[in-house]
Amino acid sequence: MSAAVRPVRRIRLVWDDLRGRSGDRVVGQVARQIRAVRDGAELAREMAAGRVPSGEARARMTEIEHAGDAERAALAAMLRGVLATPIDREDLYRLSRSVDDVLDNLRDFVREADLFGPPGLGFAVPPLDAVLEGLTSLDTAVRMVLAEPAAVTVAALGARKAGNRVRETRQAALTRLFAGPLDIDVLRRRELLDRLDAVGRRLGEAADALSDAMLKRSH
Repeated sequence: MSAAVRPVRRIRLVWDDLRGRSGDRVVGQVARQIRAVRDGAELAREMAAGRVPSGEARARMTEIEHAGDAERAALAAMLRGVLATPIDREDLYRLSRSVDDVLDNLRDFVREADLFGPPGLGFAVPPLDAVLEGLTSLDTAVRMVLAEPAAVTVAALGARKAGNRVRETRQAALTRLFAGPLDIDVLRRRELLDRLDAVGRRLGEAADALSDAMLKRSH
């Protein structure tokens, strides 16, 4: 950005603050980051369902990760430029970091699935369905921050519950795996299920960050 453009952009940001529009911009940027993560979850599910080869999914996930990183960087730059934010800046950074951690673990799941090459990934579909439900709930909750603040906590709770369902579906899948003979494929699938469990935990942390932020805002 040229030196001549920077003052103009700064004036526009201040003007947005004065008109109360900076909150919309911040919320919209967080939502864009969540959408990038959801793209990653959808790709992982397509791979698990056998509709996208693991090698192709791994290459596409790299692009999605870069997009998610760009959205997170855009949010950080935006927060440095605005005077007022709809929720506490620290909580916004915490929310953004947790959302980024969800994508990082989805990336690792896809990469490990490609490296391990288990005979099938159908066991991963139920946990990934729960992840997608949770990201949808989190996106809904974020979009309510300004429009319906009283409804944010309920929507965020939906994301938290979805994170818990990831763990429940993982436990059910492990029970089925361990009921059969223990071989190298069982160990590979267990590792992949553990990775999805990490996705669910990070999703729950993102939901908690948003809930905590709204609790602060109400006081």
